[in-house]
Amino acid sequence: MLEQKIKHTDREARQIALADGRRLKLDRPLVMGVINVTPDSFSDGGKATPKQWAESARTMENEGADIVDIGGESTRPGAKPVSANEEMQRVIPVIEEIRKSSTLPISIDTYKSETAKAALDAGADIINDISASRLSPDMAKLAAEKKAPLVLMHMLGTPRQMQENPHYDDCVAEIGQFFEERINYCLDQGIDRSRLVLDPGIGFGKRLSDNIEILAGLRAFGLLGLPLLVGASRKSFINMLHPTDLPANQRIGGSVAAAVVACANGADILRVHDVRQTVGALKVIRAVGEVS
Repeated sequence: MLEQKIKHTDREARQIALADGRRLKLDRPLVMGVINVTPDSFSDGGKATPKQWAESARTMENEGADIVDIGGESTRPGAKPVSANEEMQRVIPVIEEIRKSSTLPISIDTYKSETAKAALDAGADIINDISASRLSPDMAKLAAEKKAPLVLMHMLGTPRQMQENPHYDDCVAEIGQFFEERINYCLDQGIDRSRLVLDPGIGFGKRLSDNIEILAGLRAFGLLGLPLLVGASRKSFINMLHPTDLPANQRIGGSVAAAVVACANGADILRVHDVRQTVGALKVIRAVGEVS
């Protein structure tokens, strides 16, 4: 079992080392605000200028976001891929615009090493790779060279076909084994362990039961001793639990509840669309914890 193999690392002592020397302390759950610079995001895509997207980032920062995650390709189930050039045309101007007025850590949500390199050169700090460096073998080497944190996410297959009959015998154990393999691979590529983050990939090749099992079993992944990122915000499993005809951006209650559960079960970073509501919920949890 994973619990028997890996020794737990004290949460209070952990940090994420950024390339510029800054460190993100993990003495409390961090909030990563989502900015989808795409016309076809399942949740909040649309057309806007780089200045408008940058204003969204500033709003999230004012609401309490610790990081913003910029993505230029929709990874919803069945989504078609876009070229690296098109992806860069979407995200690089936004990153550059944010950097004109903010030092807020920026994560680039991409599985393409070309996009990741351009984003880091433009001022991004973190690589968030849904493929865990499997779809672009150069990604791990790039992260090592740039000394950039790398988020390793679990996903079955690719976004286009990941929801075609996913199956696990033991979801949490199998994801844990995947993480162990990916961690060892990244260490072999020269990435410092202090710059690795794990994401179990809720909604990426997962059934409803799998998503619930992951949220309930998060502490098993924490035993790997690395920061844990959870992105359950506005995912379709919320609508499966509470079916409505409302659009994804109305799944706020379920999203905040999932964030609270993830926090209670050991998540270090919460990737969310609704920053203000999530930050408010986390402050209540922390206040109660301080007196209980």
